[in-house]
Amino acid sequence: MKPIAEGYGVKAVCPDCAAISYFDHSESSRELGYVLVNRPHKYEGRNFDRVHYKLLRCSGCGLGALATFHDNGRLPAVLESFYPRALNAARLPPEVPEGISREYREAEKCAAFEAWRAASALLRSTLEKTLKVNGYSKGSLQAKIDEAAADGVITSARRQKAHDDIRVLGNEVVHDEWREISETEVETALHYAQRILEDLYDDRPSVVKILVEKGRVKGDAG
Repeated sequence: MKPIAEGYGVKAVCPDCAAISYFDHSESSRELGYVLVNRPHKYEGRNFDRVHYKLLRCSGCGLGALATFHDNGRLPAVLESFYPRALNAARLPPEVPEGISREYREAEKCAAFEAWRAASALLRSTLEKTLKVNGYSKGSLQAKIDEAAADGVITSARRQKAHDDIRVLGNEVVHDEWREISETEVETALHYAQRILEDLYDDRPSVVKILVEKGRVKGDAG
């Protein structure tokens, strides 16, 4: 859920409560704390007089948070950022190698902080490292994906998603001119990277059997 401004509070998923909560800027009518910068500026095409950095706390568990608002000395205020964003950790098979798992988790952390381009690049890296450790070590990432699909360790549908939603997105970040990457694009890439890891590691013995038959790995590979 994307954080939503409600006055000078924020409605968001709490990382500790793991539920939608209201983060209030005061307690017993006492302001928790803020920094106010009086500075005429533009944000998202609108004119504002002030930037408001406010301390908040979860009404459920008391977790502290920080929000940045833009206003003109009155409500409504426009929310720019809210931290910490809830980190929705995907389920990964326990057999996924530690380095690959940590790469994927770092992409999740980038997404939690709205670093969409960094998350996209890390997910491309996760995909390539995954294919390499499964014996697809030669050629471009495009070729590696196609070979994995031809061997049957990922489906044809997953092959297309790996190309369109992970490889191409990551390539645009690494090689092309700067462009804004959306939250939706990263959520899709996270989803399909997770599904590819499940394809390769949920039923590991069956996948290893195919990889051995295709000459990708040795018979004692795990």
